Amino acid sequence: MNIFRFAGDLSHLASIFILVYSIELHKSIKGLSLKTQSLYALVYITRYLDLFTTYVSLYNSLMKIFFIGSSVYIVHIMAFKYRKSIKEDIDTFPVRYLVGGSFLLSLIFTHKYSFGEILWSFSLWLESVAILPQLFILQRTGEAENITTHYIFALGIYRVLYIPNWLYRYFGEGKFDYIAVLAGLIQTAVYSDFFYIYYTRVMQGQNFELPV
Repeated sequence: MNIFRFAGDLSHLASIFILVYSIELHKSIKGLSLKTQSLYALVYITRYLDLFTTYVSLYNSLMKIFFIGSSVYIVHIMAFKYRKSIKEDIDTFPVRYLVGGSFLLSLIFTHKYSFGEILWSFSLWLESVAILPQLFILQRTGEAENITTHYIFALGIYRVLYIPNWLYRYFGEGKFDYIAVLAGLIQTAVYSDFFYIYYTRVMQGQNFELPV
């Protein structure tokens, strides 16, 4: 644990609280991607299957429980409680390519060919592209509620903060996980255009808009 990872975790937590707050405030999931949230649920379930077999620390265990529980809860309320506000003709990104591609990469890039390690690698690759269906909706509609963009921004900051975390672990602890770094850099690149538009528009008090 270091300050960069802790700050990244706080940003990650903030993104989830912002998302749930947005949904409950508007009683709607308009502009949100059920596919992205389903992918995140798959990410955390596959990544944290070791919850009851490997103990690292209380903090680690609580975070695993929270991310699994919150992701499943978000999918549940989106799929059932507020399903009427889903626009299935907009949330159409072909996620099978994301899942299939991530699985293929997990077979190529893994520390060892065991069930747990392959699932861990799969979760990293899938997390790096899970936001794409949500960004696809923003691209198709051209605009979004500011609170939705705040959620995506906080989620992106979580990943950006892991870059100095990797540097700290490499120079301070002599540890380097090339799979986590590669997947993280891809995820950061995916967010790059969004960060620019968020900074130039939302932080200047304007609505988030993209060319449709």
